[in-house]
Amino acid sequence: MGNFSAVLKIIRRHQKFLVTTHHNPDADAVSSALAMAMYLKSLGKKVHVLNEDACPQWLKFLPGTSMFKKAGDIKKADYQVAIVLDCGDMKRVGSVKDFIQEGKPLINIDHHVTNDGFGSINVVQSKASSTCEMVFDFLKEAKHALNKNIAILLYAGIMTDTGSFRYENTSAHSHAVVEKLMAFKFSAAQMYDRLYTGIPVVDMKMFTEVIHNAKLLDGNRVYCVSLAKSVVESFSKSFDLKEKLFTFLRSMEGIEVLVILTEIGPQEVRVNLRSQKDFDVAALSQQFDGGGHKKAAGCKIYEPLARAQKTICAAIHKRL
Repeated sequence: MGNFSAVLKIIRRHQKFLVTTHHNPDADAVSSALAMAMYLKSLGKKVHVLNEDACPQWLKFLPGTSMFKKAGDIKKADYQVAIVLDCGDMKRVGSVKDFIQEGKPLINIDHHVTNDGFGSINVVQSKASSTCEMVFDFLKEAKHALNKNIAILLYAGIMTDTGSFRYENTSAHSHAVVEKLMAFKFSAAQMYDRLYTGIPVVDMKMFTEVIHNAKLLDGNRVYCVSLAKSVVESFSKSFDLKEKLFTFLRSMEGIEVLVILTEIGPQEVRVNLRSQKDFDVAALSQQFDGGGHKKAAGCKIYEPLARAQKTICAAIHKRL
């Protein structure tokens, strides 16, 4: 859907930009937003990078994260064009939606198959491994020279969204892009260590307890983890619990669907889903006004944690 020529025309005509991505941002979201912001700044543009949430602690080693601002800390953002990256629909930008004004250009750059085309200009490529891969292609079309900081950002997004190049969304083009990025001679091993490995000693006991309390359902085909708000808050801020859980659980044989429920409030639960086989978690997420990819998706359920677990697991059971 769409191409980058219209995006480039809009960028050339305007000077002030608001760049955002989905709430609870992952590496692809943060990195694509920051890479786009760096590109715009190199053209002399003024840029606000806003998100409903602060930059996750575990990603603050990435270049440019000081630009990444929490929307609640900003009263006003003067802009002419909004660019939304890695976001399937406008609901996922959360409170940043309050800054976005009707009638101003809204550019939607994304790779989620469930994207609803919410922008005035839409570039949606569901076969792309990541939004960072799309930003690389955009910069190539713009004839903009890469630099080491942008290369590091794009590598982080591609690496994590492909599961270190293990997931089915990894393509020959993904590897070709990474070859270009690696020319900037950053350490892939160090990037992996920062993004993936290591569980702090202080978190190890709680992590094993979370695994122990998880539930195997539907003849051991579904693995469900429920995280109370108090449990999440007891971990180190630099510890990405959700990603560590998915990395660990993906190694288990026979599991078709992985579910992590995270309590946000008494009547609000974030649900993250991963599929190991043919189960379509994007279709399941849309049932709850969420979205994503066939193999990785998410949604929110507005019920208490225990009830939300029953709701999502019942919905999975019906589709198995």
